[in-house]
Amino acid sequence: MAGRLAAPGEIALDTEGDSLHHYPERLSLVQLAVASGDAWLVDPIALPDLEPLASVFAMPSIVTVLHAGDNDLVQLKRRGFAFTGLFDTSIAARFLGARALGLDVLLTSYLGVELPPSRQRDDWSRRPLSEAQRRYAESDVLHLFALKARLTEELERIGRLAWVEEECAALAAQPAVERVVDPNAFARLKGARDLPTQNLAILRELYDLREQLARAMDRPPFKIFAEETLVRLAQTPPDDFAALATIPGCTTVALAAPRDTGTLATLDGVRRWRAETFGGEIIAALAAP
Repeated sequence: MAGRLAAPGEIALDTEGDSLHHYPERLSLVQLAVASGDAWLVDPIALPDLEPLASVFAMPSIVTVLHAGDNDLVQLKRRGFAFTGLFDTSIAARFLGARALGLDVLLTSYLGVELPPSRQRDDWSRRPLSEAQRRYAESDVLHLFALKARLTEELERIGRLAWVEEECAALAAQPAVERVVDPNAFARLKGARDLPTQNLAILRELYDLREQLARAMDRPPFKIFAEETLVRLAQTPPDDFAALATIPGCTTVALAAPRDTGTLATLDGVRRWRAETFGGEIIAALAAP
């Protein structure tokens, strides 16, 4: 595939992650297409590395076409990719004054093309992909060439193509910032500024606990506890399981069961495993400050 893509020209690119289902997020799929209509789906979970593909995108003769590609580029740059030529159709639409920048809206407006139903909430790390997922993934790249051509025509007509090219070059050159754990992220939660010092310390403990549990469970933090729930717990810290069960966002089931990591993987439903495993740790976090 890399050999086929190495021919001078344009390559359409998109990626899918699993941030709604796993933590930390993983790059789960790379979609590629060429103007002839051929498309490929690459599995970055199964492959040990993507170096042959990285070599292609570093070639000066390659123009990468993508839509709202900030996150796509970051994911690949962290794997050693570098990009030379770049055209982001979202940036182009913004310079044309488009009110809506979604790919589905732009394809309908400029090309009369309708995408398959959205699969953005799917767990793209699961295998095998369904036929509907494959169609959705391929459609995200197959129409980008025609969209780029239409947008380029409009940009040339109003004299703004150079502006878009400058923005795209800056996006290509932007380094990928590695994930850094912010020790003060808890202080930016809505409502945190209104907490007294002692309660803010409790919020910090709860935030750290949620991070630990999210990594241990391989689940996004918001599926452990919502940010509003953390703030509520910090505002009025319950001192026993019964009081804990009255906090909005916590289950009404008794929260006395100890955490048993052997059964965590078999429990279905956020509320059930939250109730049966986290009660003691929450109470301990509330008492820690």
